[in-house]
Amino acid sequence: MVEIIVISLAAGLATCFGALLVLMIGNPREKTLSVLFGLAAGIMLAVIVLDLLPSALEQGTIRQTAAGFSIGIIVMMMLDLILSQVYTPKTNGSNKIAYFRKMGYLVGAGIALHDLPEGIAIAAGFSAQQHLGLVIAVAIGLHNIPEGMATATPLKMGKVPDLKILLLNIILSLFTPAGAFIGLLILNLSPHQIALLLAVAAGAMTYIVKNELLPESRRKHPNYATLGGIIGFLFILVLGFIH
Repeated sequence: MVEIIVISLAAGLATCFGALLVLMIGNPREKTLSVLFGLAAGIMLAVIVLDLLPSALEQGTIRQTAAGFSIGIIVMMMLDLILSQVYTPKTNGSNKIAYFRKMGYLVGAGIALHDLPEGIAIAAGFSAQQHLGLVIAVAIGLHNIPEGMATATPLKMGKVPDLKILLLNIILSLFTPAGAFIGLLILNLSPHQIALLLAVAAGAMTYIVKNELLPESRRKHPNYATLGGIIGFLFILVLGFIH
């Protein structure tokens, strides 16, 4: 259990790494972000198709897998809806600094809410196969790097002190191991729910890929996004052959 928490913490701390990149070298180039988001999308898609869903079907039934997959999508959809209702930032020409600060905190809140089911996905993966848990952790870690950048960039533009930005990202990184702990508790109380949790993780990650990573990666540089996606998918494919 301790090993899983530590690995999920490492995946969460990738958010801090992304933030540090912004604090040290400034805002990343759009092409770099396109490749990173595309890479994360390709890795997550490969994990979903090659690992999560097959493992869920192996551990449980088609009905259980379909139900879990639907639950994962619905949960992420509700989280996005709640965030959009809480605050929708609007540009204010006379107060750009406040606008960027609110945007950064909003992005951070979204990342925190998304990191909980990602932590649960890591726990479910380890419960099925150690290899699967490690692959999911790597995928989530790579996904968290551009998310850390996305949090730090508007906050830096909003003149928030670097130390405060870093502390915020450290707090955000704790939501991934918190999700893993919750997942482990669920599995300890009800071990036969592994298939359901794997499918929930697949649904949640599918929503993230379709509604966040792919649109953002392809927004300005679709070719770079495609390159990143292919590299990410092949990376997981090669890992599977090695394993």
